[in-house]
Amino acid sequence: MTFIVSLERPETVTPALAGPKAARLADLRRAGLAVPDGFCLTADAYRAVLDAAGVAEAARRAAHAERPEARRLALAVRLGLQRAALPAAVTGPLVDAWRSLAGSTQVPVAVRSSALLEDTPETSFAGQFETYLGVDNEADLVTAARACWASLWAMRALRYMGSHGVDPATTAMAVLVQPLVDAWAAGGALSQTPEGGILLTGTWGLGSAIAQGEVVPDRFLLSRAGALVGVEPGRKDRRVRCVPGAGPKPQAVPPELVGAPCLDEAQAVALGRMVLRAEAALGGPVELEWALGARGLEILQARPLRLAPPAVPDELWERHPGLTGQAAGVGWASGPACIVDHEEELARVKLGDVLVTQVAGPALTAVLPRVAGVVAELGGSTSHLAALARERGLAAVLGVPEATRRIPDGATVAVDGVTGIVRWMR
Repeated sequence: MTFIVSLERPETVTPALAGPKAARLADLRRAGLAVPDGFCLTADAYRAVLDAAGVAEAARRAAHAERPEARRLALAVRLGLQRAALPAAVTGPLVDAWRSLAGSTQVPVAVRSSALLEDTPETSFAGQFETYLGVDNEADLVTAARACWASLWAMRALRYMGSHGVDPATTAMAVLVQPLVDAWAAGGALSQTPEGGILLTGTWGLGSAIAQGEVVPDRFLLSRAGALVGVEPGRKDRRVRCVPGAGPKPQAVPPELVGAPCLDEAQAVALGRMVLRAEAALGGPVELEWALGARGLEILQARPLRLAPPAVPDELWERHPGLTGQAAGVGWASGPACIVDHEEELARVKLGDVLVTQVAGPALTAVLPRVAGVVAELGGSTSHLAALARERGLAAVLGVPEATRRIPDGATVAVDGVTGIVRWMR
């Protein structure tokens, strides 16, 4: 069994051992693109820990049990992965690889899930599993790895897998460890838009603020020839930075930077070239996560990008009031607006509703199977929620100012996930 594979040897980082997330980063490194060093604790290690914890049988039974028993079995698996003594054959190589990567100064690392069914064309699992930033000691490293394994059995992940007909016992969780990029700017990118261009999004600090839908990011539009054709400044009033010994912490952004683009033209053009090279290396349209730090621009993640032709809305809708945000889904849809101000109100959302809310966070995943579309005041085109909306073919528009105040609850709403326009009947 192979417990550790290194990105410095990309040929060893296969989807079956390290998951598609890590394998694509290895492919990009092989193609000469800037990707941080790192290693992967493999699916073999996960399976060895599952056996050592004595919960492999519970895992096999969970997907086929009735709901109360399935929940009990899933909890038993999570607790086993989090609490059972780890085999020395797993912890020894993990700690050795971390020491080699972090060096004598123990450079903080990012510990990220890389499940075998994650970032595929059918299932992105965007935001469903765990990521830990700023890990700088052995104890926290082992705890983070355990939490990544256990997140395969978290209820939100199990609901997601259930909606896609996936049995968690038939897959495994690898763990990707890389030096943390202490980014002063970060974001996402779509290598193709419905209009035929390239879209970059960005914010100050770490990219988690975009992924979690906590800010409205800047948008940079480029042609396929690589020229910058438009900049739409966002509303970036907070940023996430890693504090030594304390991990990621939110900070207020100075007022003069809230609406200032986080990339200049040269940086945006250089990133656009990287996006096109990544698309060529991976053989199709891609969605990327990037960071700009002391080593320049680097790619942190790449997943397949679903493309769909724009739908043609009814011309009658053009007579109604509208709001504009960031196109974040697929196609066009309409339905009654369900205004949700707090997470506990998600139970109000009915089949066919258009969810209108403030923060485009991971909690919304639970209601995506029953909504016609999503509108949020925060978030952008490359957030986790946007990736999940594209995966499901949902119309979504994020970063829509005052949406929860302007759109009446119950009003019929039309959402254009391609142009980024939301309209409603008076």
